[in-house]
Amino acid sequence: MSDAWDRLWTPHRMVYIKGEGRPTHTDAGDDCPFCVIPSLGDGEGLIIARGELVYAVLNLYPYNSGHLMVCPYRHVPEFSDLTAAEIAEFGHFTQLAMRALRRASGAQGFNIGMNQGAVAGAGIAGHLHQHVVPRWAGDTNFMPVIAGVKTMPQLLEDTRDLIVAEWGL
Repeated sequence: MSDAWDRLWTPHRMVYIKGEGRPTHTDAGDDCPFCVIPSLGDGEGLIIARGELVYAVLNLYPYNSGHLMVCPYRHVPEFSDLTAAEIAEFGHFTQLAMRALRRASGAQGFNIGMNQGAVAGAGIAGHLHQHVVPRWAGDTNFMPVIAGVKTMPQLLEDTRDLIVAEWGL
């Protein structure tokens, strides 16, 4: 049946929408992606950089190209659970992410934040992670506003390579 709607299909998003691979509890373990990612190779895990206490990784379901997250290795649910050393490296990695994204993509601004707890919108509530989302003038164009669709101009692997080259650790 025809309904005059044009559609852009994004079947890869259904995994996220259905919560596949997302733990149904807040415990550490093999079903917590932020616990598993550090055990993968950097390319396979989309890891940008590894620190002593935290790491940076691209978001599999980005809001914008270059959308990455800073995660502690330790499985903790809230920022208030981090040690002073973890907070320092967490903040330093956030700065490095901003600098690398500016150099790699010309980002003009950022949305930086954490959703702590399922009721606050955390998709993985048991493992703290901070989003670093690069922004550009006009990046909210007609696609998300009118069509409810976000276009991604680059493959995640290519985006990762550009940011890694600019990380500067």
